[in-house]
Amino acid sequence: MTVAESTHEHDAHGHHSPEAHVAHHFESPQQQFDSGKLGIWMFLITEVLFFSGMFCAYAIYRSLHPEIFIDAAKELNAMLGALNTVVLIVSSLTMAWAVRAAQLSQKKLLIVLLWITLALAGVFLGVKTVEYTTKFQHELYPGIYNHFAQEQYPTVADKYVSKENQASGGAEHATEAPAHGEEHSEEHGSTPATGEHEEHAHAEAGGHAHAEAGGHGHGGAQGVRNIHIFFGIYYMMTGIHAIHIIGGMGAIGWLIYRANKGEFSSEYFGPVDYVGLYWHLVDLIWIYLFPLLYLIH
Repeated sequence: MTVAESTHEHDAHGHHSPEAHVAHHFESPQQQFDSGKLGIWMFLITEVLFFSGMFCAYAIYRSLHPEIFIDAAKELNAMLGALNTVVLIVSSLTMAWAVRAAQLSQKKLLIVLLWITLALAGVFLGVKTVEYTTKFQHELYPGIYNHFAQEQYPTVADKYVSKENQASGGAEHATEAPAHGEEHSEEHGSTPATGEHEEHAHAEAGGHAHAEAGGHGHGGAQGVRNIHIFFGIYYMMTGIHAIHIIGGMGAIGWLIYRANKGEFSSEYFGPVDYVGLYWHLVDLIWIYLFPLLYLIH
């Protein structure tokens, strides 16, 4: 007889029998446990497919523009990334230990380990918040709002700024910007045929100036064009991963609530096991993200 097949109404510690948690559409605790295990694995497969699309996009852009990824990685803080990697690895340990504590009916240890896992998840998000804040302070946004993109594509950046001004009621400023652009164009004798060359020259000048200045003082990208592509991928992959961390924290909080009520024991520990599998996948995804984004060079 397996642990999940035990049928005692109460043991010496007053734990409920597994029948107390069996849904009406299951014939036995073992069938419910196996069905739940199959369900969580199916869900994890969809999660793998979901992240696979982003990893494919990363691989395609990396193969087409390797210089972008090598240079842009210098703008990331590898020490913070390494710290978060250690935090998640330790959280996987505490989560696996929590599953074992539930299997052994160790209620107090289970609750402590779940709280530690939840705290480590909070540490991870705190470090990620520090990273994002630092990037935003240096205008390393995704897309055209990125500092490098605005230097390299000033015409496109001006169009976005003009649209924002119009949307926010700044119609007067939006109408003055083209006039100023025309005046500047006439003064230097530029024509539509030469506009692209001037924009390219401006981008190169901005890139060289940034390289000489050593970047923003925290990485030092050397003026390679289209660096904003890397940051678009970076924010997408790490942001969605952070959302999964938040979801995992909610699930762990739900386990803590139920554990405090004494619902988990050697006879019934399925939910702890399922959440543990999800948490291990989230940790595993980060283990791939860290070297691909931070240690790329």
